[in-house]
Amino acid sequence: MWKVVRQIAKTGICTEPAPDIGAIDAAQAARIQQELLDILGQALSIREVDAGSCNGCELEINALGNPYYNLEGLGIKFVASPRHADLLLVTGPVSRNMETALKRTFEATPEPKLVLAVGDCACDGGLFGESYASCGRVSNVIPVDEVIAGCPPPPLAILRGILKAVRRRVVQPTGAARLRL
Repeated sequence: MWKVVRQIAKTGICTEPAPDIGAIDAAQAARIQQELLDILGQALSIREVDAGSCNGCELEINALGNPYYNLEGLGIKFVASPRHADLLLVTGPVSRNMETALKRTFEATPEPKLVLAVGDCACDGGLFGESYASCGRVSNVIPVDEVIAGCPPPPLAILRGILKAVRRRVVQPTGAARLRL
């Protein structure tokens, strides 16, 4: 036991400090929540789809649910069914085995819907590209509204991408049937 204690004392603290993102105060959180309600009329519901990723992006997406980022406190929640979703969050290059499932998920999501491609693999195929086993980027299979680059992108970049896509929904011309309110 003393050997372990000496090792701990010698090594010290190995963890990194929490990232400095400028804490979101109550006024900012209320503003974001009100903006979401003004645009959508309800909380934002997200369906996350792993189309063949290495799970690096999923780890960062899961970090959005911790108390530090407090996604639920901003009025954004994850749902189990695409029928309840306003936004699809797709990670990874689309494997051939997931192509049909991703299309069916997209079709099951009610209008108006948004699609975000998260991570380099979802944006441009990443290391995998297009091959016999991979369709490559998400936009090769379904239309994508916003891309969030990074391998993996940090949680704050994902949150900014989500908010950017929701804000763009309001700015889009009403002629675009997919984004009409």
